[in-house]
Amino acid sequence: MAKTESSTTKSPGSAPGLRRNSVGLGGTVIMSAAIMGPAVSTFFNPQFSTPFSGFATPFVYLATLVVTLIVANGIMEMARVAPSAGSFYTYITRALGPKAGFATGGLMFVAYALLGPIEIGLIGAYLQVTLKQQLGVDIPWIWIGLVPWILMVILAFEGIRGSIRVATILFCAEVVVVVAISIIVIANNPSHITAASLSPTASSHGVGGLVTGFVFAALSFVGFEGATALGAEAKRPSRTIPMGILLSTLLVGAIYLLGTWALSVGLGEKGMNKLIGSDTPWNTFVATYAPWLQWFLIIAAVSSMFAVMINSNNGIVRIVNTMGREGLLPKALGHINEKRRTPTVAVIWEGIFVVVAAVIVGIFSGGLTNPIGGNNVYGYLGFALTVAILPVYVLANWAVIVYFRKRSDFNVFRHMILPVIGGLLMLALLVGQIIENQVAPFNWIPIAILVWLVIVIVAAVVLGRTRPQALAKAGAIMATGEVEESLAAHGAPDA
Repeated sequence: MAKTESSTTKSPGSAPGLRRNSVGLGGTVIMSAAIMGPAVSTFFNPQFSTPFSGFATPFVYLATLVVTLIVANGIMEMARVAPSAGSFYTYITRALGPKAGFATGGLMFVAYALLGPIEIGLIGAYLQVTLKQQLGVDIPWIWIGLVPWILMVILAFEGIRGSIRVATILFCAEVVVVVAISIIVIANNPSHITAASLSPTASSHGVGGLVTGFVFAALSFVGFEGATALGAEAKRPSRTIPMGILLSTLLVGAIYLLGTWALSVGLGEKGMNKLIGSDTPWNTFVATYAPWLQWFLIIAAVSSMFAVMINSNNGIVRIVNTMGREGLLPKALGHINEKRRTPTVAVIWEGIFVVVAAVIVGIFSGGLTNPIGGNNVYGYLGFALTVAILPVYVLANWAVIVYFRKRSDFNVFRHMILPVIGGLLMLALLVGQIIENQVAPFNWIPIAILVWLVIVIVAAVVLGRTRPQALAKAGAIMATGEVEESLAAHGAPDA
């Protein structure tokens, strides 16, 4: 049945689906850009690279942007031909088979689902320390973190359009603050203005320092693929989703370059080479050059964290919902609220998981009242989600090669050379992450992820033997009405 741009109706007797044509190109850009969190990544991430790459950290971020674009190529190609709310799960299923897709779903669950609890920890810990410093009020981080958690669940219930509107406002606000502070820092340090920091020769520890700095810089770009989860709700998804990924990566990458270059200008070469992860140079910049911007910086940092939270939550609930509709998770998770056209059961389930994970990890890593507990929730679970998502990037690039090699539109550069390079780079980044984090509990987190992956693979094998029809339908729910109608005619799960 043909659908108009604003159609949200359903065929008689069919189950309701996600609201079609509700997100345009701007929404897809915000979906990916907000998950990357330009303000929080600019303010807190570069100093983890500087102990290794030092003054050359802006070059490291430039190189990371190029690598991210290479990896994004494969994801954009799959989004062009197979747009779906299932994101990587659907892409890999179509190319590598349902078992690989199911395993991908398991890894994506770890990666996306953990973004919620880490933001509870980060927002809570950051505001607990900030409020105590600024106002003399000490509120336990867990109680602070519950406020954005409640708002996240409410926005997810109300639908993607409301979430995107809020994310857009927050994103624009944080970008304005980051750019404004960067310009102020540069303007106040004219003698330090130089392009030397954009050269690899500026590295304080040579090539090895650049490589290690890249490992940490890459964390700032995780989430660039967020728009893929809007496959069922975007207007003309085969066009807007790839374009949204490209534009968001370029936009946020440009913000990172400005921010890291401003950092190098403000601190100078010696200051950059002394910077370590626990330092907060942007707070110092504001206090020195623009004290009136202090609360704007705080608000921008928190809004950036919250935008990551709501957009990543929108992504994971749609992945879980898609797997529920296809029968690979409990069917209740595939339920769509008829009035709001939102995956309400998946929203509830993910909301419970987020707060439980934050509380459990917080209790065992510093407590629920000490900001150290919140910071550790961010650090430990953040590393876990990175270890989980990097293999998905590798699989996605492999899927491009397998999927396109038998198609008439196969292109050697886009569908072979770039995916091979992207996959190898992500594999190297995964190994680098593990090598650089050998202190407990970081050293056993990869083992935990591997055990989880084995469990998921075993579950896929068992499901393939006991419910082969359900496994065979994996990835079949697509964003196009024609495909869904074909599936409905053959008894597919609720679409």
